[in-house]
Amino acid sequence: MEKQRIAILVPNFVESDGGARVAKLQAEELSAEGKYVAVFAFAADMRPRGADLFILGMPKSLLWQRIYRLAFPLDVFKTIKWIRRLKNFDEVIAHLYPLTWLGLLAKKFYRIKYTFWYHGIMDPHFFSYFHERIYIRSQILLTKLTVVNVDRAVAVSKYIQKELKEYTGLDSGVVYNKVDDKKFHPGIDDGEIRKQYHLEDSPMILFVGALRPVKGVHLLIQAFNLLKNEVPNAKLIIVGKPDYPYYFNQLKSMSDVSVIFADFVSHDYLPFYYAACDTYATCSMWESYNLPLVEAQLCGKPVVAFDIGPHREVINNNGILVEEGDVEKFSAACVKKLRRARAR
Repeated sequence: MEKQRIAILVPNFVESDGGARVAKLQAEELSAEGKYVAVFAFAADMRPRGADLFILGMPKSLLWQRIYRLAFPLDVFKTIKWIRRLKNFDEVIAHLYPLTWLGLLAKKFYRIKYTFWYHGIMDPHFFSYFHERIYIRSQILLTKLTVVNVDRAVAVSKYIQKELKEYTGLDSGVVYNKVDDKKFHPGIDDGEIRKQYHLEDSPMILFVGALRPVKGVHLLIQAFNLLKNEVPNAKLIIVGKPDYPYYFNQLKSMSDVSVIFADFVSHDYLPFYYAACDTYATCSMWESYNLPLVEAQLCGKPVVAFDIGPHREVINNNGILVEEGDVEKFSAACVKKLRRARAR
């Protein structure tokens, strides 16, 4: 019997992208089920175990990458080249625009089953500049146009399911993002990270995520500065790649030596950071699922987060949800969790 052939389309198959990590696990699970799986991406810095990987290519400059993504349907030569590669697949799973364009064409010309896996698109109001808001509105419109003929739509949370319906009119099922519980679990050694940053026995709060305004890292630092009135020797480690230089400069100007910017950390090394922290905290104002929050909980850590989006769906009994924007209550919740963790 011939293997079922599945193509997974994800624009950036990179470790720093949560959606890409979900696609990687998806590819590996489908491959382990005995299916032939191929991942198609513009760029990649990781490989799916047991699956093939094909790189479509794109410009090097971040600015031109954004322009190219919006205009990808106009790249006729690349479209023809790669749509032909999809001809013999049984199913195409497209995770994000613009590769939904290839999914739409694969269904139209080859009658291949087309599944759209929706990870959410931030509302334009979260962006500071007019050109950023135009970019996001264009992405929403182009997503809508390229998912009109899907056979199946999947959202990664109930919150995002509603958003998908609002943006596109599509009804979808909900499949929560899977996290590798062999990698993230209690009992991981915390000594290496504490030694690396000279933390000794200091209470430590951790945040993991891209450093962009919507993640509310500035609010987290404000809350942490209040927290130090109660816990003077506390430390805050912020793991994540700065996306916007102006925002990163703002964060550094708000911080003293007790705030440590760790930059990007390999996903294989990330569990040691969760192990070293006493509490995981995020002031994010928008999430589709929030993988780091779930990873921290799998490592047995208490979490504090704003009561936004899908957080009620994913937070466990060891977490506290705080009204969005209330920095003082957020700080108090972190103090409570830190003291409880230190008492244990």
